[in-house]
Amino acid sequence: MPEPFTRRQILRKAPLAALAGGFHILARSQEAGPIWRTGNPAIDRPREVAISLLKPTQAQLEHAWELHFGSVVFESYGFAPRCAVDAEALNAAIQSGASSAEISDLRESMAMNRNATSERERKEFLDAFKAAGVTCIFQNTGEEGSDPMRLIKRLAHFTRATDLMKPALSKVVTADEIEALKKSGNVGLCFTTNGVPLMQDWESVRDELRFIRIFHELGTRMMHVTYNRRNPLGDGAGEPHDGGLSDFGHAAVAEMNKVGVIVDVAHSGWKTAFDAARASSRPMVASHTTCASLYKHFRGKPDDTIKAICDTGGLVGICCIPRFLGGRGDITALLDHLDHLIGKFGARHAAIGCDVAYTSRFDKEERAKLVKAPAGPADRWEHLWPKDDYQTTIEAEQSVAWSNWPLFTLGMIQRGHSDETIRQVLGGNMLRVLRANTI
Repeated sequence: MPEPFTRRQILRKAPLAALAGGFHILARSQEAGPIWRTGNPAIDRPREVAISLLKPTQAQLEHAWELHFGSVVFESYGFAPRCAVDAEALNAAIQSGASSAEISDLRESMAMNRNATSERERKEFLDAFKAAGVTCIFQNTGEEGSDPMRLIKRLAHFTRATDLMKPALSKVVTADEIEALKKSGNVGLCFTTNGVPLMQDWESVRDELRFIRIFHELGTRMMHVTYNRRNPLGDGAGEPHDGGLSDFGHAAVAEMNKVGVIVDVAHSGWKTAFDAARASSRPMVASHTTCASLYKHFRGKPDDTIKAICDTGGLVGICCIPRFLGGRGDITALLDHLDHLIGKFGARHAAIGCDVAYTSRFDKEERAKLVKAPAGPADRWEHLWPKDDYQTTIEAEQSVAWSNWPLFTLGMIQRGHSDETIRQVLGGNMLRVLRANTI
């Protein structure tokens, strides 16, 4: 009787789709191409770019695939794969005289939940999720700002997706649920908003903050203190001056701690973020940022602020935005920032929050069918991006594509990080912080 296949032998033969399902692979798998190839050019091209930069051995690739797809991968902030729009439905709305705001809402809804109504988009969505080997994403479900009605739109879009796609895609609110998803082979979203919901009645501090609890009841488990601009809590990362966390901001942090919402300072000014870390009684985060000591950018965080965040028991998630990473802005720059975090502050405080998304292969052809829509504002309030002289490249953008998650694991292996350290970065640290904020 022949000896059973080892995992490594299976890895050499198994197609990626099988690996993404958790190693439930037939021993007689037909010989496939390279372990990383999926057959989807939108995923494979970025992988070719990253692999050309990393130059791994076959053993390193096999180790990475086994480690990555065997781990709980919990992204500290990001976006689920985006769906293609429905050109016919959008054109009908445009031709009926819908406003630019209506068109924007409809387009956003399609991108976020058309997977619930289109079989083609459902398959594209789940295939991309599985290829990335991601178990759960701390999903942005709130448009930038503090108006509850503005914040609730994306929350509704993703609630619809998770309501209609269960059990393949679920809304989750606890670390235990995320670990159960891994065991079942399904995927999930944990909701975050890009702002603290404020009524802006300004009658009392308690009344002004009461919607934190309401949004928590709706499933929100993390909130930005600020988003680029100044608000009543403190100053955003894009402001030229940073006065730190306000008195009201201290009250908001205390309320988030009390209710069980993770404090996130990814888009806050450096002093505001530092003050929020000093104020928080629970582990908090900068969910998608970079290390300013490696590349000084307003969206990064300096070491003293990172230390303050780590001192809460929290974490810093490194993003996949080339402009924020600096240098070549590619996967090697991403790994440099992770190395700095792990080496200086410890493995338990590092994570990855890509802040980029995979977009359906079919979106381009759908958008090509669209008639001209009414124009929206050219200078949206929250965008506030101070100018810099960074010039990105296709190589940089593609090497840190969201679907390249397994190659982030490969890069950490090549940098000499232990399997245990990598598991913490991939998801263990974010699970720990979520648990520490669960009331």
